[in-house]
Amino acid sequence: MPTGTILDEIVQHKRQELRCEMRDTPLQVLEERIAELPPPRDLAACLQGPNVAVIAELKPARPSAGQLAGPLFDPRILAQEYCGGGADAISVLTERNYFQGEPHFIKRAKSRIPLPILRKDFIFDPYQLYESRALKADGLLLIASILEPAVLHDLHDLAGELGMIALVEVHDEAEMQQAADIDAQLIGINNRDLSSLQVDLAVTERLSREAPKNALLVSESGIGAREDVERLAAAGIDAILVGTVLMRSDEPSVAVRGLSGVPKVKV
Repeated sequence: MPTGTILDEIVQHKRQELRCEMRDTPLQVLEERIAELPPPRDLAACLQGPNVAVIAELKPARPSAGQLAGPLFDPRILAQEYCGGGADAISVLTERNYFQGEPHFIKRAKSRIPLPILRKDFIFDPYQLYESRALKADGLLLIASILEPAVLHDLHDLAGELGMIALVEVHDEAEMQQAADIDAQLIGINNRDLSSLQVDLAVTERLSREAPKNALLVSESGIGAREDVERLAAAGIDAILVGTVLMRSDEPSVAVRGLSGVPKVKV
């Protein structure tokens, strides 16, 4: 994730974009689309096996690393590669201006695979949850640092009402407590410092000790090798969310396979 200044800039731009989307596609239209959809796939169930689950991410770019996807990037093909390599779920970046994502990447990826899809974006308004469901997302990201506690609570509850699960992303002890206060079932611990952009897996090791016992824990950012997964497993995490190392690989399925199959450790 980007620094606080860029984060504020992204959210501000997203608010402007959202006003246009709400004008062009009224909420009633989204509700009608949702009514015709089958139930979401169970993201939480896919993370509850004996091994550390892999949530493989489709991320064309990121502000701190630039372009990640090649000129022939196709979310359908890459999702199939991830699935073939043993991924348990797929995360799809849909933010356009800074990560070069697109909302329709969700439908494209889901059309070729049986895995659940997590929508990863900067979400702060109920409309975006209806939009996510209409896009056929099975889960979505809620970033605690950009949401007031009451808003986080309401969006988390709304996700459940729509049949989706929210991955509540935290960066420190105060945000972990916010996640605990709303009984978050799925908590993501981001190892990247939002101010310095430095990545430290010790963040997961520290915050996992403060997590609710019944929550599924996902470690995010800075995971590039099997040794990292083994280290995080020892901290009691249930899944990893990994994107950059997979996007840069010439053989994404092989890269996923190299991170898969690490047994969970009960702590």
